[in-house]
Amino acid sequence: MRCFLLTTLLFIVAATGQAANDYKESKEYLALRDSVHHAFNDGDSARFFIAVENMKNYLLQQDDLHAYYTQRCNEIVFLMNQQKIFEAYMLAQRLSKELRERKLDKEMYMAHNMLGHINRYCGNKEAAKQCFYKVLELMEENGYWESMPPIYMNLVNVELGDNPEEAQRLMDKAKEIAMKYSPDRVFDIETRKTLSYYNGGDKKKFLEGYKAYKAGVDSGLSSVHGRSVEIYYQALMGNVDQAVEMAKKELADDGVDAITVIYENAGRWKEAFYALRKERATSDSVVNVVLTNNMQGIRDELRLYQLEQKVSRNRLIALAAVSILLIVLILAMSLYYFARRRHVQELRKAYKHALESDKLKTAFIRNVSHEVRTPLNIISGFAQVLSNPDLDISVGERQQLASDMTKNARLITRLVDEMLGLSLSETTNKQLELGSVKVNQTIKQVLADAKDDVHGNTEIRFETTLPDDFTLQTHKDMLRRIIASLVDNSLKNTAEGSVTLKTTANDEMLSIIVEDTGCGIPPSEAEHIFERFVKLDTFKVGLGLGLTLCRTMTNRLGGNVVLDTAYAGPGSRFIVTLPLSQPANENISKTKL
Repeated sequence: MRCFLLTTLLFIVAATGQAANDYKESKEYLALRDSVHHAFNDGDSARFFIAVENMKNYLLQQDDLHAYYTQRCNEIVFLMNQQKIFEAYMLAQRLSKELRERKLDKEMYMAHNMLGHINRYCGNKEAAKQCFYKVLELMEENGYWESMPPIYMNLVNVELGDNPEEAQRLMDKAKEIAMKYSPDRVFDIETRKTLSYYNGGDKKKFLEGYKAYKAGVDSGLSSVHGRSVEIYYQALMGNVDQAVEMAKKELADDGVDAITVIYENAGRWKEAFYALRKERATSDSVVNVVLTNNMQGIRDELRLYQLEQKVSRNRLIALAAVSILLIVLILAMSLYYFARRRHVQELRKAYKHALESDKLKTAFIRNVSHEVRTPLNIISGFAQVLSNPDLDISVGERQQLASDMTKNARLITRLVDEMLGLSLSETTNKQLELGSVKVNQTIKQVLADAKDDVHGNTEIRFETTLPDDFTLQTHKDMLRRIIASLVDNSLKNTAEGSVTLKTTANDEMLSIIVEDTGCGIPPSEAEHIFERFVKLDTFKVGLGLGLTLCRTMTNRLGGNVVLDTAYAGPGSRFIVTLPLSQPANENISKTKL
């Protein structure tokens, strides 16, 4: 990743830079450039930041702002190579702010490009794509056509795993632009496209592309993807072991991914599985380093909230422990299958299972990273404001800041509670302790707690046909969570109007109904919304686990929760049904709460 990112950035900078100036031939400039280059390649932080600072000062003296901001980008790249993602992100945000304030629109693409690489590094593919598309938009506006093909290739690398057809379209677009504005890039794009044919299993097109590649090499052309093409060609010719050795020797860290593809296309599922596991272990190591650096940076900025961080850290440790147990379980199952049945069919199933687990993990990290970052940034910003000794604001304003910080801290706690609640609800077989719960009283307590989350002109109503002494044999905490999840969901999607909670009962079932006058839910999404990480409006706060947790807990209590698709609206209606008498169940025991 380090070599790839550096090559891409220097390529873009060189292509989009201004025309060569006289000073670039001077001994002073060349010495400064070499000093930055050597320190960068050596990964020496002390030397690099001194060298790049000297280079920036020199470029400002030469009044070359484009080259100056290029060095600012190199600082960000260096921090990313050092896996200091939090610091890189802060520098990128500072760069973006400075370019906007100075109205340097032609250089604005640099900040978006840096943010795109940071998001891609952290696994946030959607944010990375948005950044890269913004870079293309700015380059087109400012006539940087010759530098657009590498940005399209960045998008190809993001799309290739999830959307091969879109990746092919982007490569075609990159080639189209390169043929017109930068023909020297065409051969490298065609070579990258040849690699995609091998990854997609199209042997015929790969061989055609390989012949074109060899013809290009014979004519004096070269490509950064040449080694990979040669390795895949050896594998396609049946020299799988030789190709694997070449990948280990010549592709360094990127060779792990290539080895997985080689074994998969050769039908050697066992080796493919082990190669994939090695690749995921390497990826997990990088993710852990990134998360550690980010959390360290956040802790430095939130010293006034060390107690809250300690509680959050303990919950994260508990979540990590559950994840480790699940990983151990998966590994144990894999070893069991390998010991009993080693034929190709079982290896293929284990391989597919590992891929699915990786997708779920990626979705989990992406959602948690996005949803937790926003409230943490708010708390961080307000903490900096309050810590300013020269701050002159009223008591009311201070109380409002404290209230906003408390609200966002409560939001983080709620997100972690949802994750832990769902994990424990789905994995534990511990018997539930039931007791007599006063339904109306419990609902009133939930609605009282929810008043802090009401926004706009929304009104909370409670209508019941049950007497106040009506009781239900159930688990009190689970009942509260079920009702709170539905009320929270309705409040998020109701800007004005009302959220109404109703209760009725017959001889067998208790019904709890939550109606709102919000945006409503299409009937086609009636079951989809109960799946993990599903949010019909991605801009709403939350992980998309509330309704999942609600259904899981309702099912454990012997009931069910559904979206009423016959409800005429406006808004939506959810119906929870719970049995008035609990059936005999090995997971349920009746004791006083």
